[in-house]
Amino acid sequence: MPGNSFGQAFKVTTFGESHGVALGVIIDGCPPRLPLLAEDIQKELEKRRPGKRLTTPRREPDKVEILSGVFEGKTTGTPIALVIYNRDVDSSKYEKIKDIFRPGHGDFTYLKKYGIRDWRGGGRASGRETVARVAAGAVAQKVLDTVGIKVFAYTVALGGIKAKNCDLNFIEENSLFCCDPEVYEEMEKRIIEVRKIGDSIGGIVEVRAIGCPAGLGEPVFDKLDADLAKALMSIGAVKGVEIGAGFKVAEMLGSECNDEITPDGFLSNNAGGILAGISNGDEIIVRAAVKPIPSIEKTQRTITTKGKPTTISITGRHDISAIPRIVPVCAAMVRLVLADHLLRQRMIDENT
Repeated sequence: MPGNSFGQAFKVTTFGESHGVALGVIIDGCPPRLPLLAEDIQKELEKRRPGKRLTTPRREPDKVEILSGVFEGKTTGTPIALVIYNRDVDSSKYEKIKDIFRPGHGDFTYLKKYGIRDWRGGGRASGRETVARVAAGAVAQKVLDTVGIKVFAYTVALGGIKAKNCDLNFIEENSLFCCDPEVYEEMEKRIIEVRKIGDSIGGIVEVRAIGCPAGLGEPVFDKLDADLAKALMSIGAVKGVEIGAGFKVAEMLGSECNDEITPDGFLSNNAGGILAGISNGDEIIVRAAVKPIPSIEKTQRTITTKGKPTTISITGRHDISAIPRIVPVCAAMVRLVLADHLLRQRMIDENT
């Protein structure tokens, strides 16, 4: 089956391409009577909107329109349709390289799979597809609000510069959603340095869910951590995901890794709030490794669609890093997973 839908109880299906008419999402399974206004969604879209400092100069207002599923400011329980129209499309730069595969992009694989590809901005493989995910995530947060779950996403590493501290109050006060005031300016300088040499950088985004009740997750194959990993890995620029202590557990002893339990709760959180694929009531902590933006000016070797060797230097309106615009996307995907599993758990509770 085509992989354009995500979730079971809270199901989203996205549509649209980078340089098409519009992008959007259909949300099925959202409970009725939840307060929802376009402004609620717009607030999240603003966080990933292009055209800001240190991001692509493409100027998209990313204004969302609610087409269905909401009446008098409340969800009706019927499918919610959201659309965001593209207003600043310029495909001219892509026309020159439409017969050349861009290294690091999905050009080669999309053509192999479908025998046709939309070369304008990468089509559906473009990071612009994620605008629909962010819109859906804003709706998912309305479901999470019913039980007090809050989701925070922030930058913990960029271009080799790592945060040493985490101040959740600072993440909304800077353009990179950096969690450490001491390294924020270093990260900014790094982006500017890399832009000057025509290259790009990656980083690490951490997402934290606070207030998640114990009991969410469906063993064996729909474990909560498995679904979180799939959700984040479905973002085009993400190449790795870790939960809690992540890869560090491979270096630990069992006595170090285990989160000891007291009547007051867990003494540590190496599990990242998930045990046996089920939430344990502690903070859920997940990190995503974000690769560098593949569209760079530096000359690279590649081939044409006819298989002939050539070189390519990509110009146009591209980000230097997927961070910061990928940060709200990561938050949205975590919200979608938690909303889905929360509703699935309610079905179990109602039948027991």
